[in-house]
Amino acid sequence: MVEPTQIRLVIPPELDMIDLLGQGDAHLRLIEDQFESDVQVRGNQITISGQPGESQTISLLFTELIALIEGGEQLSAEQIERSIDMLRHGECGTSALRSDVILTHKGKPIGPKTAGQKRYVDAIRGNTVTFGIGPAGTGKTYLAMAMAVEALKRREVGRVILTRPAVEAGESLGYLPGTLYEKVDPYLRPLYDALYDMMDMEKAQQLMDRGVIEVAPLAFMRGRTLNDSFVILDEAQNTSPEQMKMFLTRLGFGSKVVITGDVTQIDLPKGSSGLQQVRTILHDVTDLVFVELGSRDVVRHKLVQRIVQAYHAYEEAKASAADA
Repeated sequence: MVEPTQIRLVIPPELDMIDLLGQGDAHLRLIEDQFESDVQVRGNQITISGQPGESQTISLLFTELIALIEGGEQLSAEQIERSIDMLRHGECGTSALRSDVILTHKGKPIGPKTAGQKRYVDAIRGNTVTFGIGPAGTGKTYLAMAMAVEALKRREVGRVILTRPAVEAGESLGYLPGTLYEKVDPYLRPLYDALYDMMDMEKAQQLMDRGVIEVAPLAFMRGRTLNDSFVILDEAQNTSPEQMKMFLTRLGFGSKVVITGDVTQIDLPKGSSGLQQVRTILHDVTDLVFVELGSRDVVRHKLVQRIVQAYHAYEEAKASAADA
C-alpha cells in the first residue's frame, strides 16, 4: 500500500488569500469536495496530506490558480473545475492557455479556454481546411470567428466570409416578408452576434458595406471561387452531401476555411448530412483536419456540460439497444 504523503505550499505574501480561497473559503471547499486528500490552511501556508498522486495534483492545481491570479484573473468555480479536469487528464493548465490570445476587444482577451479548444485553434493555424465538430458551447464558431477577424486585421486575408445553411426556412422562405436578405437574416443572426463581440458594430458594418466582411446563406456560395478569404461555414451538419461538396470546391488561392457543426443536431432527413459523409471521404486528405470537441470543452454554464453529457449517454444507450 502506498504511504500517504504531505506537501506544503507557501503562498507569496503579496497574494490575497481571499482571491485564492474565495469568499468564505468557497474555492477551498470546492477543491476539497473534488479530492479525498486533506487540505489545511494556516496563514499563507497550505498543507496537503493524502496519496502521492492526488496530493501532487492538488499542489499543481494551487500553483495553477496562483498563476492565474498573478496574471490578473478573478477565479470562478467554473474555472477551478476546468483546471481540475485538465490536470486529471494530464493536459496543460488554464494558465498556460492564457498566453494564447487570438485577439483582444475592449480589454477582453479572446482565446482557447480548454485543451480541446487549443488543439482546434492550432489546427486552424496549421491547415488550410479545418473541421470543428462538437456540441453546443464548445466555442467552434466563436473561436473560428476570432481567428478570421485577427487574420483580417493582420492583412493575412483580404476578406472574411461567414455562411450557414438556412435549413429551417425551407420552402416557406418565400412567404416571409421583406427582401431576400431580410428573409434569411434571422438564420444568420448568430454569426452577426459573434462578430459584434469581437469588433465594434460601426466598424463591422462599414466592412460589410465595402464587402470586406460578407455574411450570406450557403446558397450564395454556388458558382464562386473564394480567393484571399477566411471562410467559415457554420451549422454544417445541415448541409446536404451535394452542398458540402459545392462549398469545399469554392476554395481559392490564399484562403483558409473552417467548417463547424454538431452532428447530434441535424435538421435534415436522417442520413443525409454532408458533415457526416465528408469525414469518410476526406479523412486521408492532407492540409485538411478534423478536430473533435466534447463536453469537456463546453465553456458555457456548467449545466450545459451536464446536459450535453446526459444526451450523449442517452444516444449511446439507444444505439446499444438497437444493436442488441
